[in-house]
Amino acid sequence: MHSPHDPNVRVRGAREHNLKGVDVDIPRDVLAVFTGVSGSGKSSLAFGTIYAEAQRRYFESVAPYARRLIHQVGAPKVGEITGLPPAVSLQQRRSAPMSRSSVGTVTNLSNSLRMLYSRAGDYPPGAKRLDSDSFSPNTAAGACPQCHGLGQVHRTTEELLVPDPALSIREGAIAAWPGAWQGKNLRDILDALGHDVDRPWRELPAEAREWILFTDEQPVVTVHPVRDADRIQRPYQGTYMSARRYVMKTFSDSRSTTLRAKAERFLAAAPCPACGGSRLRPEALAVTFAGRTIAELAALPLTELAGSLEGGASETARVLTEDLKSRIGPVVELGLGYLSLDRATPTLSAGELQRLRLATQLRSGLFGVVYVLDEPSAGLHPADTEALLRVLARLKAAGNTVFVVEHHLDVMRGADWLVDVGPLAGEHGGRVLHSGPVTELARVTESATARFLFDDSPAAVRQVRAPQGQLKVGPVTRHNLRGVTAEFPLGVFTAVTGVSGSGKSTLIGEIAEDLVGVGRLVSVDQKPIGRTPRSNLATYTGLFDVVRRVFAATDEARARGYGVGRFSFNVAGGRCETCQGEGFVSVELLFLPSTYAPCPDCGGARYNPETLQVAYRGRNIAQVLDLTVESAAEFFADTATVARSLATLLDVGLGYLRLGQPATELSGGEAQRIKLASELQRGRRGHTLYLLDEPTTGLHPADVEVLMRQLHGLVDAGHTVVVVEHDMSVVAGADWVIDLGPGGGDAGGRIVAAGPPARVAQETGSATAPYLARVMP
Repeated sequence: MHSPHDPNVRVRGAREHNLKGVDVDIPRDVLAVFTGVSGSGKSSLAFGTIYAEAQRRYFESVAPYARRLIHQVGAPKVGEITGLPPAVSLQQRRSAPMSRSSVGTVTNLSNSLRMLYSRAGDYPPGAKRLDSDSFSPNTAAGACPQCHGLGQVHRTTEELLVPDPALSIREGAIAAWPGAWQGKNLRDILDALGHDVDRPWRELPAEAREWILFTDEQPVVTVHPVRDADRIQRPYQGTYMSARRYVMKTFSDSRSTTLRAKAERFLAAAPCPACGGSRLRPEALAVTFAGRTIAELAALPLTELAGSLEGGASETARVLTEDLKSRIGPVVELGLGYLSLDRATPTLSAGELQRLRLATQLRSGLFGVVYVLDEPSAGLHPADTEALLRVLARLKAAGNTVFVVEHHLDVMRGADWLVDVGPLAGEHGGRVLHSGPVTELARVTESATARFLFDDSPAAVRQVRAPQGQLKVGPVTRHNLRGVTAEFPLGVFTAVTGVSGSGKSTLIGEIAEDLVGVGRLVSVDQKPIGRTPRSNLATYTGLFDVVRRVFAATDEARARGYGVGRFSFNVAGGRCETCQGEGFVSVELLFLPSTYAPCPDCGGARYNPETLQVAYRGRNIAQVLDLTVESAAEFFADTATVARSLATLLDVGLGYLRLGQPATELSGGEAQRIKLASELQRGRRGHTLYLLDEPTTGLHPADVEVLMRQLHGLVDAGHTVVVVEHDMSVVAGADWVIDLGPGGGDAGGRIVAAGPPARVAQETGSATAPYLARVMP
């Protein structure tokens, strides 16, 4: 039995995911970094085992009734863990944040600011004091009644609704109208109302055009339809709806994303005339502090906001402003001082979002806990990584243990302890190769990490490719870019660099298919490939369609009359109806949280017994879905269409994933590489421009090598690749670099340097140059 004062976290027999009965001891009160190639099992050890067990123990101490209200992970597959303190997890959330979420709401700074205005604001004479909710655009008490707290209203114009006025109504002049029967119905109603539907739109009287497009009236008329001669014509009562009314109704009420997107094309967003875009009611905007409204303060960069919080003579004002300043401090320290409180969360990168949450934890003042962080350096420029290491050191100095899952070599070098998992991914990983001081990893010959961490040999000198033309983008004025024009060379590999918030993603977001020189545009982002476990690797890549056809073509399937649909777990027929093809069922435990268990009827196979009786080469459909990409490539080696899809997944380093792996279990980097593989398997005709936003995020340096081979292969085949990138080894291997900065927010937004990597590495005003110079051959 270990002493209660044992200074180590001791894990015995960890079997979560691909871990092979792992035993490991990690000291407490250190910065420990978990490394290994993607899919090696490091997250399964740090999050799936250590953090999950800490959370499970915490829940044991919570009242059973309260447990129902908390989402919890299941008990991890582990023999025992001793010496484990309470744990706090900071993971990179993959889901898209809501448009109402902002920097202020993520950091809780908005709450403090609203309290300041409620308790210590300067109110107009005679105005009654408002509570803090009245200063929030996300509550009924505070939201502007005209725009409902969104700050924008959507309007439409004749130019948007009728793009080609040379057409008549019958020829489809009103592009915003629905197609098929509904559009014909509206045209017949207009005809019955006496409007000329065969005259070109521009020749109709102005008042008629205005009424047709914008009236709020909804007259009912008898329509005598003129249709096919052999069909019975029955008159009916038709109700007219103007084009604007139809577009607004579809945009606000439709559940169909396709219809909403179509309606949005006919709308232009403009600041709300009632609140001027501030999103608040007039009563809230009438209250000031230090001469400014709450909307004005929320729009300031945080560095400026901290300096503006002087004023207010009362003790209440002093206490609240000091609290606000102490909360802003850690955010600025993490290099995010350029953000404003009203900056919408969807416009932030994953790295910015995680650092905001890290700043909130710094302020909480906890000690004696284990912080488990998921790639905190993701999306960080090397200059920002130094600030991150200082913050992690502060968390440790406050008496905490910091466990970090990380691929960044500088974070590994700054660690006290290194846990290297591998040697490879999936079933070829799941072992701890090293747990000890960083320098001792050099002796572990089978470690993929050691090769990169201790290799001092200079990079090979590359011949920079000559461009085949230029793509001009801009002038761009958006976010912090002010009239910026950039030239991207075509037929080469271009890296866009700069500190967080310098404007990189904004700039490449302006590259559109209609620009001269683009040809075909393929944008590969890190958004999830699906939001439910029903979406998986096989369904997303189209691989599953071919596999189902292979099963439907077997003699057994033909004899039973099974078609392709029989082998889908998403529709009734072949799937197990107990779990509806999910493979698991939710078990309601009354006072304990609901838990998921394998389906009692199919045991997690997703299909009914009859479907599972059909085999192809000795495996049923469920067993094929359980194969890894690597195993499936051997299994389907002579089925050309399947083999091609699997080969591209292997080429981007995803051989360890299972074909049926749910989309919800995939990281952002994995989702991005699946999208890239799907694109690579299509036959490419003509020039294509590939746009990737931080493709190396979440990738071990060994995986980065594999990915770069693919991307450079695309360029060698005559295509153009543009990446936003922080990994200096990738930037050094590019043909052209566009560096934005020099800082973030208002201190950035301009092109500091552009040229081959060797030239940019010598640029004096660039924050990227010194780090790029270190890795240049």
